[in-house]
Amino acid sequence: MSRTVTVGFDGSRESLAAMDWAAREAVCRAVPLRLLQVWSKDDGRRSRPADPATARGWGERALGTAERRLRRRHRGLLTEALWVCGDPVEELCAAADEADLLVLGSRGLGGLAGFLAGSVSLAVLARTRRPAVLVRPHDPPGAGEDGPAGEVVVGLDASAPGDEVLAFGFAAADRYGCGLRVLHTWALPALYGAEMGAALQLISVEVAQDARRALDEALAPWVEKYPGVSVVRECRRGRPAQDLVEASRGARLVVVGRRNRRARIGPHIGTVTHAVIHHCPAPVAVVPHD
Repeated sequence: MSRTVTVGFDGSRESLAAMDWAAREAVCRAVPLRLLQVWSKDDGRRSRPADPATARGWGERALGTAERRLRRRHRGLLTEALWVCGDPVEELCAAADEADLLVLGSRGLGGLAGFLAGSVSLAVLARTRRPAVLVRPHDPPGAGEDGPAGEVVVGLDASAPGDEVLAFGFAAADRYGCGLRVLHTWALPALYGAEMGAALQLISVEVAQDARRALDEALAPWVEKYPGVSVVRECRRGRPAQDLVEASRGARLVVVGRRNRRARIGPHIGTVTHAVIHHCPAPVAVVPHD
């Protein structure tokens, strides 16, 4: 794996936003930026050139224009542009495996941009073993631009936190020089109903205390490792996806996890992560973990 930030590029408004965010991130990490354009002969959009040679010429011109734009905005940033013909999911996953971070452009609710169609991006997120960030146009300023803009929000399952998720969130907040908000939302087991009355309230208190202890234990080593990061802990009863979307308003970055596992119907990203990437206005980092 090389130390780079890689961004999927297709010339769309969404991919341009992703490129700008990725450039700021690369500057903040002090690593090169790689622009990757994937052309598929099976792409059914009518605007596509009919043959690979024509497509390559168009793609390389678009990549050259994008690189010149980056050099004007980010002096000293090392860039590499790559045009490939192949399966978008396979090429993006392979690129992610070779990078520190993969960045994709997102429209949010209603699908994702260009060759990064909804099914393609979801497939990449479900399969890649490396973190990926989805960026919408007009997101708040990112790393290295106009100082800190908002905090990093981490959605955490305290019962199975995943060190990779916390490592990503704390490192991001440390790089950006901003605060970190860790949100854990819990719910009562399904067997408890409202008819239990006073007993339900007592059970709620016990579950809340257990959840808070689990959250504190999960955060303890990371708070020690990053003493300069200001951490806000939120542990409450609610709906994880809805709470994360609400917390994301004004956030600099939202970080969620995805378990490395395969369901009977193939890899998937989970219902909470799926809802967050479609509804959060802020950039969303999806971090695979065991």
